[in-house]
Amino acid sequence: MRRTDHDALFKELLRTFFVEFVAAFLPRMAQYLEPDSIEFLDKEIIREVTARRKHIVDLLVKARFRGEETFFLVHVENQAKTDSDFPERMFDYFSWLRAKYHLPIYPVVIFSFAEPLRPEPNRFRMDFPGETVLNFKYKVIQLNRLPWRRFLKQPNPVATALMTRMKFAPHDRAKVKRSVCVCCLH
Repeated sequence: MRRTDHDALFKELLRTFFVEFVAAFLPRMAQYLEPDSIEFLDKEIIREVTARRKHIVDLLVKARFRGEETFFLVHVENQAKTDSDFPERMFDYFSWLRAKYHLPIYPVVIFSFAEPLRPEPNRFRMDFPGETVLNFKYKVIQLNRLPWRRFLKQPNPVATALMTRMKFAPHDRAKVKRSVCVCCLH
């Protein structure tokens, strides 16, 4: 049996329907994003020299502010499992991308795992005695904490595709699947 590459499918979904993703999950950004200016940048590889590991940025989008000539980046990571080092890694990505592009960056993570249900962190913080020297925040979209019914009436392919990863009671599982299938037909 062939395994499905969920990560590749997820990236393809967001690349194909990026404007719809922003509309459904980042409505404030949708107000200042110029949809016709979107450019997907090649996969960015971030190397951790000391660990001799590399990380590939999931999705990096260059876009223009609506009505302006200035650009910004949207960095989206999909995290399929919980990871205690993730907040620091998001900060490392941010630092590397900022140094390379010198553009404002809107960092976003989509937590797509089923468990745990606890809220995942949305920041990396560094403290010294008596003061905080760094408080880096990123936008969190934790699917297992979002109520699926909130997205049911949205004619949005990304919201529809992600409903099965959202919060629902076990007895609603069949309803969610039927709703996703019905939405796909329209």
